[in-house]
Amino acid sequence: MITVRKAEERGHFNRGWLDTYHTFSFDRYYDPNHMGFRSLRVINEDRVQPGRGFPTHSHRDMEIITYILEGGLEHRDSMGNGSVIRPGDVQRMTAGMGVSHSEANPSPSEPVHLIQIWILPNQLGLEPGYEQKFFSEDQRRDQLCLVASDDGQYGSVTVHQDVALYASRLDNGSAVTHLLAPDRHAWVQVAHGRVTVNGQTLNQGDGAAISEEANLQIAGLEGAEVLLFDLA
Repeated sequence: MITVRKAEERGHFNRGWLDTYHTFSFDRYYDPNHMGFRSLRVINEDRVQPGRGFPTHSHRDMEIITYILEGGLEHRDSMGNGSVIRPGDVQRMTAGMGVSHSEANPSPSEPVHLIQIWILPNQLGLEPGYEQKFFSEDQRRDQLCLVASDDGQYGSVTVHQDVALYASRLDNGSAVTHLLAPDRHAWVQVAHGRVTVNGQTLNQGDGAAISEEANLQIAGLEGAEVLLFDLA
């Protein structure tokens, strides 16, 4: 069973410096029918204008993953971490008992386009933590590259939840296959381009909740980039 969440049905706010789409309820956007999927709580697609960003704010009891599509995002946090993350970088922050951070576009001329993901942790009150890994275009091209998992397998960042997150860039006509165990579920998010999932077309910004499908085939149609979540 594949249930599509169309891009144009997401929550949308344009604040000038920030143009943001919310797949699930977040901040001022509330839809009781879209509160998350399994342990996946937030998928926000953000475009931040040059020189602007999110001032220091706090989080707790959440696994936060940031995936950059274009541009760069400068991160600073109360744990002492500071870096600029760019396409290919995957950043994981465990908010745990509480952490403060800021995010800003350091470029004077280019916007940054990113996807931020929140995953509910497997326990509350974890020690805050930070991790950042780079995955080359070759690692992601025409294959499913594991970028986040509960055990850090294959060099992925480690999240405190039973989830595996894969990233893939698919040329036109290329396809990847993922086997889904009987007790597992999946979410596919199209970051760029257009794909089919088991023959069903998804456009840029679309997402799909998938259950009771043993075999997933994702085929690229227009220079696609996708994220695939394998969830308990």
